[in-house]
Amino acid sequence: MSEQAVSERVVHRPSEEFVESTNVWAFMQKYEIEDYDELLVRANGDIEWFWDELVDFLDIEFYEPYDMVRDDSRGPQFDEWYKGGELNVAHNTVDKHATLDNERRNKVACLWEGEDGEIREVTFHELQRQSNKVANYLTGRGIKKGDTVGLFMPMVPEVISIIYGCFKVGAIAVPIFSGFGVEATATRLEDPECSVLFTCDGFFRRGSEVTLKETADRAIDHADTDVTDVVVYNRLGADIPWSPDRDSWWDEAIESQDDDFDTVAMQSTDESMLLYSSGTTGKPKGIVHTHAGIQMQCAKEVYFGFDLKPSDRFFWVSNIGWMMGPWSLIGTHTFGGTVFMYEGAPDYPDPDRFWMMIDRHKITQLGVSPTAIRALREHGDEWVERYDLSSLRLLGSTGEPWDPESWLWFYETIGGGDTPIINISGGTEICGCFLMPLPTNDLKPCTLGGPGLGMDVDIVDSQGESVTDEHERGFLVARDSCPSMTKSLWGGDDRYLEEYWSSWDDIWDHGDWAQQDEDGSWFLHGRADDALNVAGRKVGPAEVESAAMDHEAVNQTAVIGVPDERTGTGVVLFVIVDDDHESNSDLATEIRETVGKELGKPFRPREVHFVDGFPKTQSGKIVRRVIESAYTDDDLGDLSSIDNPEVLEAFKQNA
Repeated sequence: MSEQAVSERVVHRPSEEFVESTNVWAFMQKYEIEDYDELLVRANGDIEWFWDELVDFLDIEFYEPYDMVRDDSRGPQFDEWYKGGELNVAHNTVDKHATLDNERRNKVACLWEGEDGEIREVTFHELQRQSNKVANYLTGRGIKKGDTVGLFMPMVPEVISIIYGCFKVGAIAVPIFSGFGVEATATRLEDPECSVLFTCDGFFRRGSEVTLKETADRAIDHADTDVTDVVVYNRLGADIPWSPDRDSWWDEAIESQDDDFDTVAMQSTDESMLLYSSGTTGKPKGIVHTHAGIQMQCAKEVYFGFDLKPSDRFFWVSNIGWMMGPWSLIGTHTFGGTVFMYEGAPDYPDPDRFWMMIDRHKITQLGVSPTAIRALREHGDEWVERYDLSSLRLLGSTGEPWDPESWLWFYETIGGGDTPIINISGGTEICGCFLMPLPTNDLKPCTLGGPGLGMDVDIVDSQGESVTDEHERGFLVARDSCPSMTKSLWGGDDRYLEEYWSSWDDIWDHGDWAQQDEDGSWFLHGRADDALNVAGRKVGPAEVESAAMDHEAVNQTAVIGVPDERTGTGVVLFVIVDDDHESNSDLATEIRETVGKELGKPFRPREVHFVDGFPKTQSGKIVRRVIESAYTDDDLGDLSSIDNPEVLEAFKQNA
């Protein structure tokens, strides 16, 4: 069956019993909404009504009520949501659960497993005490409302108390990916002028000790800003460099503090967190989030999209430096839920690590990248079949397009053929999703369902005219703001307006190619700015990769475009084949023909190369810009986010 035929058929239909058990169904019943189409009309046609009603429905507590849902007097670029209100994310995620009369006080807020097998549990009461200690430390160091605090930390439970402690004092948390090198880390310290940095001696990755402190020290030296205080969490007991006038151990700096602190009431529009874009091209963008914005968006998506229940254990494979890290913490903890956190690699010491942890800890939601699933699928079903994965209620994914075969493997082998895949897409810029299926939706392979609730999303042509109902491919845009939309960019408005609002008047250009099919299912076709222009015709790399995956021998793919005298751009395809197939010229020809049959002859790869691995981030995403640079013998740039840079040699040899 062709890839197109697979994608056009509904493979998941939730039972009536399941639908009527969901949180979104309860919302629909309260407001007498009959079906999904009416839900989108109500939630996305009158977004101020939706975001206003959501506050009470989700039990989000404000210290002071807001005067107006939204002040749009400056246009959607600079909307102010919940204006006049006062709240604090830390109050809604930890304080209100840790009160003496709350049954959640002694519930586990974080269940953590280290790569070495160590397991820890942190209750909401313990989390509040530790967050208060962090807040008291920051106050003692002169940190106040609006100051920035850096977090260069691995995935250990202490990152939660650090980020909530920052919220408590009104400081702006700046999470930094623990896999970054010196230059990338320095940029994220220098741009917001962090004076305090939390870091760690190191963490475990694939059985080895990865040290952080030396990288942190070099980044501080490299950055043109004055980091006066560094707090070091002792994870490894490693021998690390030390500056007595600046450095202090976690136990001395934090554990010695008073565990009582009055969380500061913040204006709805006050900054809470600064998340930096990956910075693959140009200077990284500082995305500015507010207390009300991240509170409402993260809570809405975890509650409705992932149907969070009191007994759930929510596991999203991420890092605190990427959007999905804070997103999963804030969204889950708003409802007193349990976050599962894992320190290490998905295939260490064996490819069954995820499946083992799901069975052992009875994980209910699993979110993971398509690339990670493709890599784990390659190892075979036998690594999965030895475990009981029946605790899983929902699956999640984000970050890149799926291919139908891998989506179906995730759905059938991991989800048992009855667990919906909530495939989401949005970005750091909104700390949430423009597109998100609901667990009540019928699902086709690879679909993103439809617009997220409270998100006025559309698909337009180059003139900004809607082509959604014509089922044509176009640009994914937002015609209105949402509470979590970035409050400009750190350092000024000019770049913000140019990046997101300059393509059409009052329309947010998200940069993705999207399409709605005749049945109302939405799909993405990759980044519009990554389009391959072959002989005057454009195609997204994801489409070529997905077409190649239609061949039974292909396990993973990556596509780049290179200059070609005849067509302008030549398509070069890199392939990892399944273990039971042999890489040879005949197979390369078959794969070329498979792509040509699916997309048309002009898009047949000029070259097909077989490799053993792709450069990936720790979260499992393939870094295609580095593949292109290696192949074309160009400057590889910053490799600090890449988990396995040694594989790049194979791409150089292919050039």
